[in-house]
Amino acid sequence: MAGPGYVVELADLAAHRYRVTLTLPAPAAEQAFSLPVWIPGSYLVREFAKHLSGLTAHQGGQPRAVEQRDKASWRVRCDGPAPLVLSYDVYAFDASVRTAWLDSERAFFNPSSLCLRAHGREAQVHRLALTGVPEGWRVATEMRADADSFEAADYDELLDHPFEIGAHWQGDFTAAGVPHRIVVAGAWPSFDGQRLLADVQRICEAQIAFWGAAPFPRYSFLLWAVDDGHGGLEHRDSTALICARRELPTAQEGASPSEPYARLLGLFSHEYFHAWNVKRLRPAEFVRFDYQRENYTELLWFFEGFTSYYDELFLSRAGLVDEGRYLKLLAASVNGVLATPGRRVQPLSSASFEAWTKYYRPDENSPNTTSNYYAQGALVALCLDLSLRERNANLDLLMRQLWRVHGGGPVSEADILAAVAALGGDALAGQLQAWVHGTDELPLRELLAGYGVAWRDEGRQTVAQRLGLRVREGALTGIQVSHVLAGAPAEAGGVNARDELLGCNGWRLRRLDDATALLPPQEATLRLLVSRDQRLVELTVVLPPPGPAAVALAPADGEHARRQRWLGASAA
Repeated sequence: MAGPGYVVELADLAAHRYRVTLTLPAPAAEQAFSLPVWIPGSYLVREFAKHLSGLTAHQGGQPRAVEQRDKASWRVRCDGPAPLVLSYDVYAFDASVRTAWLDSERAFFNPSSLCLRAHGREAQVHRLALTGVPEGWRVATEMRADADSFEAADYDELLDHPFEIGAHWQGDFTAAGVPHRIVVAGAWPSFDGQRLLADVQRICEAQIAFWGAAPFPRYSFLLWAVDDGHGGLEHRDSTALICARRELPTAQEGASPSEPYARLLGLFSHEYFHAWNVKRLRPAEFVRFDYQRENYTELLWFFEGFTSYYDELFLSRAGLVDEGRYLKLLAASVNGVLATPGRRVQPLSSASFEAWTKYYRPDENSPNTTSNYYAQGALVALCLDLSLRERNANLDLLMRQLWRVHGGGPVSEADILAAVAALGGDALAGQLQAWVHGTDELPLRELLAGYGVAWRDEGRQTVAQRLGLRVREGALTGIQVSHVLAGAPAEAGGVNARDELLGCNGWRLRRLDDATALLPPQEATLRLLVSRDQRLVELTVVLPPPGPAAVALAPADGEHARRQRWLGASAA
């Protein structure tokens, strides 16, 4: 029996509207359809159906009633086996990698935003054809193509292939014999595509060597460059990326990547590593996705956190940054975690499970109550790697062992702990469990010292750091409080998020760091004038002495060989 077929028309570029026609041969007597409410890799219910409109159904040329069952599912009562044809519009103006976009310059979509699921037919071959593509535009996707359409083995595979369509730049390279391409839309004319190709090729070759082989026949990076943005979403044979144009390399890029360009290379590295770690080696709970509701797992600390550890590490292993530069990148992660009181409140296992309501829906109190399974999970990976190395093993061996044993299939926490115990002993497996399910500080400083990494306090805290505030400052907007950290002097003094700090000790205040100049010698009391909901409030806050602003990591004398074995490619 033939499976579902979709025609996706770029119907109205100015109105950002796709027109989708779904033809279903031999429908059920009561045929159900639904549109996903989330997309794998981004753990938030996004309600894609809110952009769907005008749904109609016909069978044998006759209209059929469409009954909506809930926010994202419908039912059609059919009469016989004649093909059922559904038609509907989808509004597409979301500038992210998770949904869909359409304008006069570019089209992009994930099929999860456009393609209704025909219940009971998910395992059949799905076909997708495009119409209305402007002349001169090209189509980039890793979905299998034939003469006039694209083909996916089933609905899951259909949803795992984004489409990038437009007059984009494209470049190709081969890594370990596997064809790769980079597609870039929206780049400045000064963009150096050859530099990007060469550097990403080095990352891909290093990662394929790490895992042993590529699990795909070819791979595409689909990048959209915008004025301001950064992120990615992994897929089985490709990734959709977004970056700020200033992150792209130009002819002026030095031999060592600039900070913005290094950030972009880290993004490429992160999403590529996911082709193994989460797309194939995946949480046991993700063996079969339920697209209509949250899919919970406690393992994002492993699949996102460990991937975050390796993304920048592969910049070092690919020879794109030296050890000093890598340690600077690592220090940024350390400082981000240490500046978040929530790490002592929420275990990483809970942060993973609650990503649907906490990580993807942050508010002014999130730093006080949540941990970050990306950054903090990466530091757990670091601690585990260095601890395994003390036992004549390493995290590389662990990852490859999981890949070999589980064949790129489902993995549970018990599987991970068993693999750790086999390489490093039961005590280390218990320690990993404590790091993930507890809230004690990680032994970062001690472990790094064993590999010749100096841990130094750097700089002096700003007034905002001393008070435990996160603020936004501007000549026109004033000093706006975005977050008040738990247990800090500002919280004790009654400062609230969304307060505007107007004055201090009888003076107008335009920069919070100027507050120190308004204190008499040996005084530490700040009398703040605050605007709160259009009312003026006076608060008294005690300013503590300045401490170090951040941690700096740098190579130290000694342990050079051990540090190189860690930062360089390990033996297979």
